Amino acid sequence: MKKTAYALGGVGLLAFIAIWLNLQSDAILQLDTTAAHWFKGNQLLAVFHYIGEPMFVVIIVALLMVFLWLRKNYRAMFFVLIANAGGMVLNQAFKYVIHRPRPERLEQLSSFSFPSGHSMGGIIYLFTLAYIFSHYTTSQKRAYIVWLGAVILTILIGLSRIAESRHFGSDVLGGFSLGFAWFMLSVFWYEYRERVIKRQ
Repeated sequence: MKKTAYALGGVGLLAFIAIWLNLQSDAILQLDTTAAHWFKGNQLLAVFHYIGEPMFVVIIVALLMVFLWLRKNYRAMFFVLIANAGGMVLNQAFKYVIHRPRPERLEQLSSFSFPSGHSMGGIIYLFTLAYIFSHYTTSQKRAYIVWLGAVILTILIGLSRIAESRHFGSDVLGGFSLGFAWFMLSVFWYEYRERVIKRQ
């Protein structure tokens, strides 16, 4: 990964902190109100929450781990585990610390709202898939298409949470920001280890 991507990971972390520290501000309130106005109740968007469901993510990540195991790429397996399992733990930790209630609706989920788990988990596992795929394809065009698909699906997963009134818009942005920052930190570790091994 280029230095620019690492820098963007740092920007993601700063964005997450900025959103977190301003959850009670007028700007965030306006953001959440506008996002709900645009997307709340959109049944087409709501469908995409399924590809961000924890069980679905676990299955996809498990299949990716099997693929890497068959390729005997154990370091990449550890990278996938760190990125995804570590991201889930980090998300739950921040939810517990921040204690933000979810939007009001009937049959609302009982867990806390910020940052959105679907959004954070979605960006991590989809970007992990795209990253691994880009290492195993010889076609730069295919790699670009997969990355574009990962970005689009990530956005749709996030919007589905607003459409179903499961999260505020700021929860989704917070999930994206922290998820990308964690993904890039995991990539940094993986690529650093790759360079160390090659020098030995």
